[in-house]
Amino acid sequence: MKPDEAHQRPAGLDDLTVLALGKLSEALETTERVRGHLYSMHQLTGTADFQLDEAVSLFREAGHEQWAARIQNELIGRNVTPGHWTFQLVEEYDDGYWSDLRRVEKAARDELAEGRRHLYEAELKERRRTHGRPGHEAR
Repeated sequence: MKPDEAHQRPAGLDDLTVLALGKLSEALETTERVRGHLYSMHQLTGTADFQLDEAVSLFREAGHEQWAARIQNELIGRNVTPGHWTFQLVEEYDDGYWSDLRRVEKAARDELAEGRRHLYEAELKERRRTHGRPGHEAR
């Protein structure tokens, strides 16, 4: 059995274009990972900011008001880059680079491959699987 039609190369689509579309898809997958790391940074930075609240309380309780005040004034609630909290970095990435790459990748697939996704990987699966063996089915 062959892969489903959605994962078969349209007639006339050449190897180099399939390879190029695969590389474009790979770049998109990489940006998805970057996006996940940005969300991790966002959440971890927020966690650290709230942990600083606890440190301030403990310094005050231990009688170190100068350290509590310094941490409160210099670190809590500050921007991580000029003018930006982490949520703003995530939003800018989402609205800019990530969205643009998704749009271009989809447009290339639509124009060149009838919108079909992962053609390179589907063909790789066909080459690498053991036909007729359980666990190696095409679909």
